[in-house]
Amino acid sequence: MRNSNPSGPADHLPLTGEAIVKEKEMELLFGEDTLSMEKIVAYMEKAGDYCLEKEGIDPEKADVSVSFVEPEEIQELNRTYRDKDAVTDVLSFPQYEDLSEVDELEEICLGDVVICTERAKEQAEEFGHSIERELVYLFVHSIYHLLGYDHETEEEREEMRQLEEAAMSHIGLER
Repeated sequence: MRNSNPSGPADHLPLTGEAIVKEKEMELLFGEDTLSMEKIVAYMEKAGDYCLEKEGIDPEKADVSVSFVEPEEIQELNRTYRDKDAVTDVLSFPQYEDLSEVDELEEICLGDVVICTERAKEQAEEFGHSIERELVYLFVHSIYHLLGYDHETEEEREEMRQLEEAAMSHIGLER
């Protein structure tokens, strides 16, 4: 999977903490925790490739835009696009309603993923795992939304959860 942000994800990181660029590698700082953006992006790319391949999509022909935002920005997006005036962890904006209408030979942008880093940190603490795992999990969750999956019913929720956990296991970030 290619990063469709021409300037890279590091330019889209308004963080609650601070961001420091060192030798072309982004680090996210959350209090005492420091994360390598390069490592997180590598996990995201590996997981994204896995998800796409499982759906019969060539990862080399697919782009996904990823942005990391503050709570106020994701709340505004949630209010504008979903009529929900609340902070959420992640939003997915698919480019296509039905991927079957896409020519499999052409390059495609699947859509946009917007992750609230502060909410991800809170959830990581709540669930007892790393912020790294939570950020990648939210990305995987969004990839499946971009691929047309949803979780409106219990059956859909279970199917999506199995797909997400398989992807996380594949990259070594299982629970």
